Amino acid sequence: MVRIRERALGECSEEWMRKVKINFMKLAITGKGGVGKTTLASLLSHLFAAEGKRVIAVDADPDANLASALGIPKKEAEKIRPIAEMGELIEERTGAKVGSIGGIFKLNPRVNDLPESIGYRLNGITLLLMGKSKAAASGCYCPENVLLRRLLRHLVVERSEVVIVDMEAGIEHLTRGTAESVDAFIVVVEPGQRSMQTAKTVREMAEGLGVKRVFVVANKVRSTDDLNFIKENIGDMGIIGSIRFNEAIMAADIKGSSPYSYSPESISEIREIKERIEGLLGL
Repeated sequence: MVRIRERALGECSEEWMRKVKINFMKLAITGKGGVGKTTLASLLSHLFAAEGKRVIAVDADPDANLASALGIPKKEAEKIRPIAEMGELIEERTGAKVGSIGGIFKLNPRVNDLPESIGYRLNGITLLLMGKSKAAASGCYCPENVLLRRLLRHLVVERSEVVIVDMEAGIEHLTRGTAESVDAFIVVVEPGQRSMQTAKTVREMAEGLGVKRVFVVANKVRSTDDLNFIKENIGDMGIIGSIRFNEAIMAADIKGSSPYSYSPESISEIREIKERIEGLLGL
């Protein structure tokens, strides 16, 4: 879905439309824990930012690691508070305290200023750490969950940046309207039956929310046999690229650094995946 605000559709040239689509691209990356979705999210963020795009990287996985993968120093990353734990902010915007369930609070809180006011900025990338409340995890309707969902919808539907969301293994916390506005869901898989099952589950959930584009990226591929296994077991989901198993990714993780600085081979592979996504989206 392309969101045009500044010109009427009839006034847009084909070239301007193409540039707008790229600048507004919204990608959600998911997959089983440990498959490398955070690595993919971080490298895509850096690649888009290197082109001069404004990028918002959203860590929506409770097991938050995107800051480290982006190359934010450990001491700095530890200072970044998850939004779900910002009690004063949540109460200010919703009118209710963190953890309260039921009662009266705003269902459409103001969030448009949050990326600029609380986001951590690094080399053209703004990082937002969502966090997750116990109530949100259990499916309860609570102020922090309402704020997180409203912010995610604002980022995907209303913003004019490239938005890359590093999600947990599932898309339950997305509303239909938000999911429909994501340009593509990228499911990262590795050779293994559990990873295949997670990918199929994500696709079923995405289809239930009206998502039309669900692509697969094969990661940690060590051989042709690994890639063939994934192709044979992923069904009719389209594989848009593969990333070879690379010790440099592990080395970067051990050092707490971004693989963007350590793994030129992986960057090249992910650049091809990025270009493939743009091609499939008609950009």
